[in-house]
Amino acid sequence: MSAAVELVGATVVLGHHPALDCASLAVKAGEVVGVVGANGSGKTTLLRASLGLARLTAGEARLGGQSVGGLNELKRAGLAAYLPQERRAAWNMPAWRVAALGAPFVAPANIKDRALAALAEVGLLALADRGVRDMSGGERARVLIARLLVAEAPLLVADEPTAGLDPDAALAVMDILAGRATRGTAVLVTLHDLTAAARACDRLAVLKEGRIIACGTPEAALSSVVLGQAFALEGGLIETSAGKVLAARRAR
Repeated sequence: MSAAVELVGATVVLGHHPALDCASLAVKAGEVVGVVGANGSGKTTLLRASLGLARLTAGEARLGGQSVGGLNELKRAGLAAYLPQERRAAWNMPAWRVAALGAPFVAPANIKDRALAALAEVGLLALADRGVRDMSGGERARVLIARLLVAEAPLLVADEPTAGLDPDAALAVMDILAGRATRGTAVLVTLHDLTAAARACDRLAVLKEGRIIACGTPEAALSSVVLGQAFALEGGLIETSAGKVLAARRAR
């Protein structure tokens, strides 16, 4: 079975500098792969390149085994759903209508039920008829996560899905994405919270200056050596009764 998404030697040059430098990464059905790195390391560019939204200057990106260069927008939408980092809402549409935008292939007669189910999954069913511009930033972010979920695409790609969320909501969102993976969905996500990444992801890819410098289990990818290289931190993961926790400090 081909990977849900695969980058092979992917390079993206912005200006005169590579934002992504010869990156290779594959995500298969049923796994959650996290992309971590310092600000400006190329995380968002990697997601955009994987979906054909950033122009490759070298290498290739594939969705469902097909080169993204040969896919139109409708075909891409059938293979992957994308949650960008931007959380703004241009119109004050009811939450359920915003969520429904994530399912272009669903019959109109069924779309509201699908949207309501996704809102219930993120804990916002009671606000289904509220305008998204009348919501808090965290509530609006959860509506957009519902929009990602409603597509039920074989690949979910999310750029900082927990940004701006309360701790309990952030944990719930990562549990939801992990739950989708157990049902066979492939998940590719960027995260700044390394503890959340270690707990929720099967594998982590660590970026530095556009290059993947480590990729593997959370324990391997967040080793003391990699933490020093990518984040200028000293420390590592420790196991607690509540799960993995990053214990680290700034390198001296």
